[in-house]
Amino acid sequence: MQALQDLSVFLRQFWGLWLMLVFIGIIVWAYRPRNKGRFQDDAMIPLRDDEYEERANGEKS
Repeated sequence: MQALQDLSVFLRQFWGLWLMLVFIGIIVWAYRPRNKGRFQDDAMIPLRDDEYEERANGEKS
């Protein structure tokens, strides 16, 4: 039981470092040039005219 408590104390020291690495990883992924087009398309979703797109794709509502 003492070994688990010691392990917990040891790993607790790295919690802030782990969160920082995850945060930096997300930022790097978000700002990669390869993702730019997809994010721009996703940003335009609220402004799209859904009925126009459905007609252009041949779908019926």
